[in-house]
Amino acid sequence: MKYDELAGDILRHVGGRENINSLVHCATRLRFKLNDSSKADAEGLKENPEIIMVVESGGQFQVVVGNHVHDVWLAVCQAAGLSDDAPAQKTKSEDKNGVMAAFIDVVSGIFTPFLGVLAACGILKGFLALSAVGGWLEESSGTWRILFAASDALFYFLPIVLGYTAGKKFGGSPFLTMVIGGALVHPMMLEAFQASTNGATETFFGIPVVFINYTSSVIPVICAAWFCCWLERQCNKVMPSAVKNFFTPLVCIAVTVPLTFLVIGPLATGLGELLAAGFQIVYKFAPWLAGGILGALWQVCVIFGVHWGLIPLMMNNMAVLGHDPMLVILLPAVFGQVGAALGVFLKTRDVRLKALAGSGSIAGIFGVTEPAVYGVTLPYRRPFIFGCIGGALGGAIVGFSLSQAYSFGLASIFTLAQIIPPSGLDASVWGAIIGVAISFILACLLTLIAGLPAAEAVPETKAAVVPVAGEEDILAPLSGVTIPLEDVPDPTFASGVMGGGAAIIPSEGRVVAPFHGEVASLFTTRHAIGLLSDSGIEVLIHVGIDTVKLNGEHFTAYVKEGDKIRPGDLLIAFDRDAILLEGYDLSTPIIISNSEDFAGIEQKHTTPYVQAGGPFLHINR
Repeated sequence: MKYDELAGDILRHVGGRENINSLVHCATRLRFKLNDSSKADAEGLKENPEIIMVVESGGQFQVVVGNHVHDVWLAVCQAAGLSDDAPAQKTKSEDKNGVMAAFIDVVSGIFTPFLGVLAACGILKGFLALSAVGGWLEESSGTWRILFAASDALFYFLPIVLGYTAGKKFGGSPFLTMVIGGALVHPMMLEAFQASTNGATETFFGIPVVFINYTSSVIPVICAAWFCCWLERQCNKVMPSAVKNFFTPLVCIAVTVPLTFLVIGPLATGLGELLAAGFQIVYKFAPWLAGGILGALWQVCVIFGVHWGLIPLMMNNMAVLGHDPMLVILLPAVFGQVGAALGVFLKTRDVRLKALAGSGSIAGIFGVTEPAVYGVTLPYRRPFIFGCIGGALGGAIVGFSLSQAYSFGLASIFTLAQIIPPSGLDASVWGAIIGVAISFILACLLTLIAGLPAAEAVPETKAAVVPVAGEEDILAPLSGVTIPLEDVPDPTFASGVMGGGAAIIPSEGRVVAPFHGEVASLFTTRHAIGLLSDSGIEVLIHVGIDTVKLNGEHFTAYVKEGDKIRPGDLLIAFDRDAILLEGYDLSTPIIISNSEDFAGIEQKHTTPYVQAGGPFLHINR
C-alpha cells in the first residue's frame, strides 16, 4: 500500500500497461522495455519528488527510485498486472536502437534479476577470506564449509541461473535453457572433464568431444540459450499443437545440449578466453592509466545506464582468470562521489540539501551512488566533477597496485574484504585501501573548498523569516526545480505573450510571497494569483497547467485581494500529490506581466533546484 500511489504515477507516465513490454529492476532503477518509447513522459515523472531521475538509455526507460526499488517494482507489477514469467517481445522502439543499446538491454535483462543475490554471495566470500586471514575460522571446520557452500553455490551453478534468466530475456522457455545450464555443470560431465585432463577421450556418435569445466562460466550458456530459444520458435511454427508442448522441448534439449558440448561451448569459451587475454594485454600495458580512466568515467557511465556493458567482462575475468581488477578500480569511483556528497553535507546549511547529502553518502558506502549523484553532486556540477577527479586518482593508484577482486559483487565497502587473495594480505590490498581513501578524502576536501556557490551555504528560508532582497529582486515563490519558460507545456505561457519570466516544478505544496507588495488579484479557483511589488513589478503565479479545471479543489488561499504581503508570507497551499494523481502537470509559470516596461529579466539562481524565498529573478530597469 505504501507505494501504490507512486506505482500509479509511474504507470501513467510510461504510457500505461499496454505500453510495457517487460520490466526488471537493478539496485536502484526500474528498467522498462516499452513498446513505444514516444508515449512515455519522462519530464512528467521527474516532477514526482519520490523519483530521483529518469534516464532513457540502452533501449530502456530507466526510472531511478532508490534503495526501495524492489518494493516499488512489486507495486508497479501488481498495478499493471505484469507476470514475472511473461517473455519479452520485440518492440517498435528496438528497431531504432543501435547495436550497443541492444547489447546493454540484453545484458541488464539477464543479470539484473539476481544481482542482489550475486552481490550477497560475493560479500560472504570476502568475509570468509577475511576470517581465514584473521584466523577466526579454519577452512577444515564445518562452519567454514557450510558458509563457503552458501557463498559459492551461485557461482558454481551460475550456468543454471544464467540459463533461466537468458531464456526469459530471449523469449523462450526459461526452464528449457535452465536444463541446458544444468547439463553443463552435471557431475558426470565434470567427471569427464577430469578424465580428459588425464588423457581420456570421449565421442558423441563418433565425433570427438572437448570437455571443458563450465562451472562459473558466463558466455557459453548465454550463447546456448540464444540458440535454444531460436530453435524453440522454429519448432513451434511447424509442430502440431497437440504434441508441441512436449516434442518442442524434446527437440530443443536433444539438439542444443550436444551442440553446446561439441561447438557452442568450445567456441564461446575461446571467445571468453580471448576477451580475458585482450583485457590483460591492455591492463598490463599501463594499469595506472586504465585505472585512472575507468575511475574517472565510471559514474558518467552509471548516469546514462550504460555501465552494464562491463558486467559480462568482469564476470568473464572471474571465470577465466579467477580474479578481476575492474571491480576494485570502481571502488575509488564510488567513494569519490561519497566523499563529494559528504563535503556537501558538511558545508551546506540548507536543511533539505543536508538531508539529501547525508542519506546519499550512507547509501553510497554500500555501493548505491544514484541518490548521491542525482540528488546532490550532479545538480551542483562541481561536487560531481571533484568526485570524478578523486575517482581518477584513486583508480590510478589501484591500477598501479595491481589490486584484484576474487569474487563478484557491487563496488562497496564490502569489496575491501573481496580483494584479499588466497595467499593472504599483500601490497595489492593496501594499495586498494590507499586508493579508496585518497579518492574519498580528495573529493571531500575539494567540495568543502570550492564545491558549492556561496548562495547554497545559507540556511533554508522559513516562512516566518523575512529574506533580504532588493527592490528589483523577485525571490522564489516555490521550492522546486526551475525550467525555462519556453519549456512549459502550454503555448500561451511558453510563447512569452503574457510576459517574460521562468517556471518552477514544485517539490512541495506552498506558494509564498516573493517581495514586499500587495495581492492585486486572486482567481476564484485559487490556482493563480497576481501580485504587485512596492516598486511596480507585476507578477502572475499560475500553479500548474489547466488546473483551472479543478474549480478550486485541492487549493487553499491564505490571502485576499488587497492584502499587504512581505517576502515569505504564505499565499496559497495546494495538495501536490492529489493534483498529480488527477493527471495535471504542475509546471508553475512565474510571469512578469509588465515585463515590457523593463530592460530585461536576469536569472539569479545558480542551481536547478531553488528554495522558496531564495534568489530567483532580478529585474533590470
